[in-house]
Amino acid sequence: MTTTANSATNVSELERLKTLHNGTKQQLTFSDAEFERRLTGLRTIMAAKELDAVILTSYHGIKYYSDFLYTTFGRNYALVVTADSSTTITANIDAGMPWRTSYGDNIVYTDWKRDNFYYGLQEALKRNGVKAARLGVEDDALPTMTRQAIADTFDGAALVDVSQDAMRQRMIKSAEEIEVIKHGARIGDIGGEAIKAAIREGITEYEVALIGTEAMVHEIAKTFPHREVRDTWVWFQSGINTDGAHNWATTRKLQRGDILSLNCFPMTSGYYTALERTLFLGEPDERSLQVWNANVEVHKRGLELIKPGAVCKDIAAELNEIFIGHGLLPNRTFGYGHSFGVLSHYYGREAGLELREDIDTVLEPGMVVSMEPMVTVLDGEPGAGGYREHDILVIGEDGGVENITKFGFGPENNIIDA
Repeated sequence: MTTTANSATNVSELERLKTLHNGTKQQLTFSDAEFERRLTGLRTIMAAKELDAVILTSYHGIKYYSDFLYTTFGRNYALVVTADSSTTITANIDAGMPWRTSYGDNIVYTDWKRDNFYYGLQEALKRNGVKAARLGVEDDALPTMTRQAIADTFDGAALVDVSQDAMRQRMIKSAEEIEVIKHGARIGDIGGEAIKAAIREGITEYEVALIGTEAMVHEIAKTFPHREVRDTWVWFQSGINTDGAHNWATTRKLQRGDILSLNCFPMTSGYYTALERTLFLGEPDERSLQVWNANVEVHKRGLELIKPGAVCKDIAAELNEIFIGHGLLPNRTFGYGHSFGVLSHYYGREAGLELREDIDTVLEPGMVVSMEPMVTVLDGEPGAGGYREHDILVIGEDGGVENITKFGFGPENNIIDA
């Protein structure tokens, strides 16, 4: 087919990259000083590893250093950080939103060529006069094919993992971060109260979950009116569905005598918090009460053990001894707690700060961790079901520890007579 001088632009002539400063920068979750603090920490890592730049590709990495939380839908995203610049690389489908909602500059790549994303990475370095000899990447969340494509794009450059160093930086929370996390814990309690009020015979798990989610979403919008409202959810489980910690709500109807598991997860601008509680609809039987009380005993002792100077694996070892005394250690389902911050059920993890037998991290001021013991008794056995409690604790600069979860736990609080 021939074209004339008056015909539309050929696809091959369309822009590979765009500048889409559409609208004005929006209020971010944190202050400019907070983002500069974070970037300074990353640049310290860069200097120690003699890196020319870092290409962050994970949800948690990009969010932490820029405040932008992307939606992938099969496309790549990045934050390119040099010694004096930070630039998000985002897809044209998002238009100006990434620039409006992020700290730093932005380059938009189009779909007209398959490698435009990598062309955008090159442009981010070129604009800042950086020649790539050594580049930092996040090997904890970087697909092999994408890593190879980055290596091919910067032929001859060494790719060096920064994920573990960046994770250690994220493990220590600033005052601004802790404030957001405290709001998250408060909002989780609101969701828990809404769920507790909704529990009755005949209502389905998913209906209860929707009630809790709606209560939290409204409060998040009220508390953070300048940020996106997204990703908050509830896992509400009953009966056999309580056996796993991450079982989604179903259409099962609640029955008198059911063990229940309430799990609220408010997402406040990418910051995950959680409230998890065991409940019963009606009086539990004798064995169920024994197992529940044993788990509560572990939970209470765990709350006492979380303090500055404590070692993660030592906490796990002592709590194991309590479960051994009750004959329940084989019923334990996961570690006793983990770090909080930029993470979600779909992305992110600060795996260096988990209360497990194989983690030797020492707790220190600025860390935020949960205490969340869980045991599962299989169907058909006395006391069948999954039992878990979950509180969030902030380790303060003065050596004190603050429990920011206020929702009551244990049989004295959570036997529902409805």
